[in-house]
Amino acid sequence: MTKTSILRLVAALLTVTLVAAACGGDDGDDPAAEPVATTTAAAAAPEPATDTVETTQGGDLLGTIQNRGTLNCGVSGAAVAFSMTQPDGSQQGFDADYCRVVAAAIFGDADAVNFVPLTAAERFTAVQTGQVDLLMRNTTWTQSRDTDVGMDFGPTTYYDGQQLMARVSDGYSNSSGVSDIAGAVVCTNAGTTTEKNIADASEAAGVDITLNTFEDFDIVTDNFISGACDIITTDGSGLVGRKANQEPDDQDWVIFPATPISKEPLGPTYGQNDSAFADVVNWAVYATIIADEKGITLANVDAMAANPPDAEAGRLLGGEGELQSVMGLDADAFMQVIKQVGNYNDIYERNLGPVGLTREGSANAGWQDGGLIYAPPAR
Repeated sequence: MTKTSILRLVAALLTVTLVAAACGGDDGDDPAAEPVATTTAAAAAPEPATDTVETTQGGDLLGTIQNRGTLNCGVSGAAVAFSMTQPDGSQQGFDADYCRVVAAAIFGDADAVNFVPLTAAERFTAVQTGQVDLLMRNTTWTQSRDTDVGMDFGPTTYYDGQQLMARVSDGYSNSSGVSDIAGAVVCTNAGTTTEKNIADASEAAGVDITLNTFEDFDIVTDNFISGACDIITTDGSGLVGRKANQEPDDQDWVIFPATPISKEPLGPTYGQNDSAFADVVNWAVYATIIADEKGITLANVDAMAANPPDAEAGRLLGGEGELQSVMGLDADAFMQVIKQVGNYNDIYERNLGPVGLTREGSANAGWQDGGLIYAPPAR
């Protein structure tokens, strides 16, 4: 048995009770399922379940993945525009495409991915037990997750913030705020930062709410449509996607407040202390950002590789001075990323543009355009 296998076995034994606790209350996809937890007053809102798992130390994960021939990538499977399970079982969305980015970098094949849909309660245990190598699952980078839970985080691929969504017929508008939700039944995912954020925000605003939580946001949305929830809350991007795809013809949904109630930096998440794998994930993401900055796209990457616009682009695409081979990858690893999946803007516009999430004027614009999307130099 290899050292990596032994570590994974120990981690699995240590976390068996955690797995039972995380999965035992899962109501599946039944929209009539009872809520996981109910709070009748914001001031008395309990802390959500702590993300706690046993931490295992890193090994040669990159080598393990290369020998296996596929990347095991954890996704939501129910996050509109980010990762949605299709009727044929495939995954579509922004997060799913970033799984493909990493696979293209490692294997030269963007399709060498085994997608693993995970609930919020399952996701961290799945990393620690080796069920998945990587999370691309709308996971917020927080201090506790980076330390106590034992995760490491890659570059932020989407800057988000928590908002609320309600019906106009209930008296809400895009100028509404948390102070206007007194007495409302508010629904969200269990075991997420959104649960704690809305409890904190309502307490700060001095209003009492009933907070119901469910394992799956599909169930949250179904209860909202049926009227069992007055308001639902999650990352603003998720609400935009739900409104675009699921708003009934006889309802008018509105998202508020204009300024989100939290910061939610989302991006790749993986186990601690495996720098070789972390480097590959991080620089695969950075490659999409640098390519975007330099106008290297899915459509023109071959021409750009043959005649790079500058020395940095040449290195990134596998030319003289390239650093990919030092990382254990093929020299043209990042060229394959752009050729097969695209640059940051290609990926963004393909998946998020159709639901109305625009880069212009947002934190997700490039740094040269006033946004926060930025990459270190490839040198």
